[in-house]
Amino acid sequence: MPVPVRGRVYVVPMASEQTTITVPGPEGPRDMRISSPSRVLWPELGLTKLDLVNYICDVGGAFIAANGDRPMALQRFSGSIDGDQFFSKNPPKGTPDFIRSVKVVYPSARSHPQLVLDEPAAAVWAVQMNTVVFHPWPSRAENTDNPDQLRIDLDPQPGTDFSDAAAAALVLKDVLAEAGLTSFIKTSGNRGLHVYAPIEPTREFLDVRHAVIAAAREVERRIPAKVTTAWWKEERGRRVFLDFNQANRDRTIAGAYSPRALPHAPVSCPITWAELDHADPKDFTVLTVPQRLKTIGDPWADFNANPGTIDTLLEWWDRDCKDGLGEMPFPPDYPKMPGEPPRVQPSRARKPD
Repeated sequence: MPVPVRGRVYVVPMASEQTTITVPGPEGPRDMRISSPSRVLWPELGLTKLDLVNYICDVGGAFIAANGDRPMALQRFSGSIDGDQFFSKNPPKGTPDFIRSVKVVYPSARSHPQLVLDEPAAAVWAVQMNTVVFHPWPSRAENTDNPDQLRIDLDPQPGTDFSDAAAAALVLKDVLAEAGLTSFIKTSGNRGLHVYAPIEPTREFLDVRHAVIAAAREVERRIPAKVTTAWWKEERGRRVFLDFNQANRDRTIAGAYSPRALPHAPVSCPITWAELDHADPKDFTVLTVPQRLKTIGDPWADFNANPGTIDTLLEWWDRDCKDGLGEMPFPPDYPKMPGEPPRVQPSRARKPD
């Protein structure tokens, strides 16, 4: 007989260490096979693959609201989070019929289909395929070339911590508001923060990158001792790095409610701006976030209610270009881009004669 699990799904024991999970969804319940459910993913806590499946079921609605209908890269592990890992983008052999894909264009100009998750059962299948971390694109499946999210990754450098990122995030919130954008925040799942703003999907990736750079430069002007836009690590010092390159095509960060592959099983968790002052990223884990979601709801529930435009930020970009601040370095795997400065760290650059 099926055995209830925490009152929401059912587990049916099967031969060869397999389990079937019944996952509710928009098209009705789906029975999802889970192999090796007792495999330990987080050795420090003893959390298993089945624990991760149950977590995804618990947060499934909020997870899909944040990450669904987007090209998705899966960070998959051959064993525990301490083992080998790789990124999976193309639909692997045996992908269920109800999971779709969409063709995307990569920086190399190559195009390939990429997975799209539309319901919690699709995310459960991804866990069955040994996914731990989910990396959604900032654009929708029906319009992959035009992001509908502006994202900025606040990355504390050595000598700084989460509190430094939080202080910088509040300044960034004000800057984005001045540009007409409503911003949302989540923990990165590590020491940093991710600030998002919903935008109308009318501009392509390079425009959104320039908007992010313009916003980051404005924050840097206001608190230059606290933040930096310096791409080269040797120039950052003890400041929070505003990572503009996460705005590029095919560059992704862990999605909202995605677990992270760190020993204490943290989650990249949406929080309210009011919580930021006293938030501790270690509190948001696979074990704690489901109850948090039941208790306070989803802080990103109205994320898409008021998308803005990046028009003002692009005006700032044009102003900065006229003042001599132009393009910034691109990631090393990108083709050389127009107007890009030399890709050599300053300490190794040839000095003029």
